[in-house]
Amino acid sequence: MSESYTPRRSVLYMPSSNARALEKAKTLPVDALILDLEDAVGPDDKPAAREAACAAVTSGEYGDRELTIRVNGIGTQWHDEDIAAAAKAGPAGIVVPKVDTADEVRQLVAAMAATGAPEHTKLWAMIETPAAIFNIREIAQASDRLVAFVMGTNDLVKELQADHVPGRAPLLTSLSWALLAAREAGIAVLDGVYNAVKDLEGFTTECEQGRDMGFDGKTLIHPGQVAVCNTTFAPSQDAVEEARGILTAWEEGAGTGVVTHNGKMIENLHVDIARRVLATHEAIRARS
Repeated sequence: MSESYTPRRSVLYMPSSNARALEKAKTLPVDALILDLEDAVGPDDKPAAREAACAAVTSGEYGDRELTIRVNGIGTQWHDEDIAAAAKAGPAGIVVPKVDTADEVRQLVAAMAATGAPEHTKLWAMIETPAAIFNIREIAQASDRLVAFVMGTNDLVKELQADHVPGRAPLLTSLSWALLAAREAGIAVLDGVYNAVKDLEGFTTECEQGRDMGFDGKTLIHPGQVAVCNTTFAPSQDAVEEARGILTAWEEGAGTGVVTHNGKMIENLHVDIARRVLATHEAIRARS
């Protein structure tokens, strides 16, 4: 866990063509927003949506929410203009769908630099295809400007010719490979969306699965999913107290050779985990 850890428990897609949605987003307790120019916006509305997303980013009206813009994909008629406009606006991240290769990452980073994206504007790559999964390690390590994977689980299900089922068995291999590559490269990785927006029980179960697997947070399609997501991906109070106890025991036992806490032996790895839990907790508290 780096000192610059950024909470990304809840990352909500918002259609940039919908002025009411953009206004509502200013009041939602989300960690991050993806201002969408792609799937949620019809072809005729894309130029206006682009302008609205950039205006939102530069408005200063979204508090400490991390703002990103999802552009249309490489090869589409809108992509180049989207990249140029987003770079000028300078969001925290530019989210690009269907990034399949390391060469595409380098192409995107070069385009961002050429259009004047400030240093703080990073690349978030959406992982949505079998090709991306097979290339995942190279993608993760292609550029220091790449800071996050966003799992496009709906597209992965489609490409795999699989079904959406409880437990997500058809996706577990893809999710695990992406997690492995992200952790090796030291970047964030966000779980995909849950489509049944009224099924909070199923949504909670999937959030818990993603948390247990190691995801930093989850992408969302409805404001009603935010509270569950924030709670699930934050350390519990019991976890925080356990982490504090481990660190206290470790500091008090320095040089003794064997350190225990609550009857369990403590090693360096437990100390690292405890520090990560507390860093996460403090970053969330600071945001709240």
